[in-house]
Amino acid sequence: MAPLADLYQLTMAYGHWRAGRHHIPAAAELFFRRAPFQGGFALVAGVAEGLRSLRAFRFSATGSHLPSLSSIPTDVAYLRSVMPTTTEDAFFDYLATLDTSEVTVSAMPEGSVVFPRVPFLQVKGPLLVVQLLETTLLCLVSYASLVATNAARFRLLAGPDMKLMEMGLRRAQGPDGALSASKYSYIGGFDFTSNILAGKLFGIPVRGTIAHSFIMSFTSLEEVEPRELPPLAGGQPVDLPALAESWLGRVCELLQTPTKKAKRGELAAFVSYAITFPKDFQGLLDTYCVKRSGLPNFCAVALALHQLGYKAIGVRLDSGDLAQQSKEVRKVLRACGAHFQVPWFEKIPIAVSNDISEQSLEEFSREGSEIDVIGVGTNLVTCPLQPSLGCVYKLVEVNGSPCLKLTEDEEKMTIPGTKTIYRLHDADGHPFMDLMALEEEPSPSVGQELVVHVLGQLGEASTVMPTTIERLHQTYFRDGQICEPLPSLLEVRNHAQVSLSQLHHTHRRLYEPQPYPVAVTEKLHCLLAELQAAT
Repeated sequence: MAPLADLYQLTMAYGHWRAGRHHIPAAAELFFRRAPFQGGFALVAGVAEGLRSLRAFRFSATGSHLPSLSSIPTDVAYLRSVMPTTTEDAFFDYLATLDTSEVTVSAMPEGSVVFPRVPFLQVKGPLLVVQLLETTLLCLVSYASLVATNAARFRLLAGPDMKLMEMGLRRAQGPDGALSASKYSYIGGFDFTSNILAGKLFGIPVRGTIAHSFIMSFTSLEEVEPRELPPLAGGQPVDLPALAESWLGRVCELLQTPTKKAKRGELAAFVSYAITFPKDFQGLLDTYCVKRSGLPNFCAVALALHQLGYKAIGVRLDSGDLAQQSKEVRKVLRACGAHFQVPWFEKIPIAVSNDISEQSLEEFSREGSEIDVIGVGTNLVTCPLQPSLGCVYKLVEVNGSPCLKLTEDEEKMTIPGTKTIYRLHDADGHPFMDLMALEEEPSPSVGQELVVHVLGQLGEASTVMPTTIERLHQTYFRDGQICEPLPSLLEVRNHAQVSLSQLHHTHRRLYEPQPYPVAVTEKLHCLLAELQAAT
């Protein structure tokens, strides 16, 4: 992973090395300045990938033993070709010895809620290595946290009972973006993915139905092959096309719709799919007309399957007014269930897709719907409302001295020194403030009145008395190794949902949330004022 860096980090590294500063201790923090999507929070994600990259950090100096890679230059050889010609050879020899054995990383557990300007990753080690890690860590956690946050917003809008499926593989920014989107949208609260490679690699439940192309490829029932399906309980196989066509007449009579309006090619596609997957039959209803064709054809095949002992598992709508159509579909399913005495029929899950956005979910809620499953693609994986989280990685201490990036824009000013971060909770269990303290300060105590300065109001001191105090960071990496067990993806997902549920609703609001206060201790405030005055 070592070459995953920007060139300027190598030129700076050479400057540190040549000045003999490369071994001095340093500390950096990774954070973002503004919450994404005009909300109030983000979810921490990508930490595990970041830690694994540190464990693999090396600049290769010898060639590959694999013939297919033998023509690719080693990392060191390549850097020789792109660095200024005045770079000393000894520097490249030094790069070949670099590793992360002197690096320590602490972080907020993956899946935690994080707020603007609160560091969720802290890196300590030799100055040269700390700076070389900047781009790698930013790359691995920024998009991960962004898409996890985007997914969490969809989950909050959909509510806890709605099933959400990520289906953005074909819309994502390349295969890497697609895999990351599948993985981190699962952390954010999605239930399934359509991406089978993500399912294989990460253990995410995979779901899928059929596309319009499958249905359009059939024109008549004569094309169905094989034609017979045995009953679930055993017995003589039955000609399913004929059985489905007989049910179609009864369904159309109940719905008072002409049988000739139901496309026989669509019926053939449904029958063929049902014979192939009799225990997993689903129908895509809007290839032609939902009301006159798709829905009657689906009901006919589902009732034919029922007669043989099978249950259809769902329908999908992919165009039009999805909320209104879902209500119309549910009405028909209920009517068929009651008329033909098939009680489970009225509970067949209704899934929707078609460029679903946050606005779509708001409309479903406002208008009321009978939707059970929502598939989201483009607006989840590409994060069009905000394509970047804007994470930054800043030095906060070098050689024991705190660093301060001073600017007229207070939002862009860094908070100096190595720090411990605490989350303060009220009597109801809601977090109400994150507090940054210098590392050498004693830990605050429950029931103790704390003097704090809220960022954005640094000139004013206030007092708070938390009911519970949570230390946010854990040390995950030390001596070149991951030193804490990393949670499974499911455990991270569960932690994310718990973290979100603990937020007060005013801070969890997706639009115009109440700002969540982030503060510094009196001692840290004094250090900040002292460094500002000296600048």
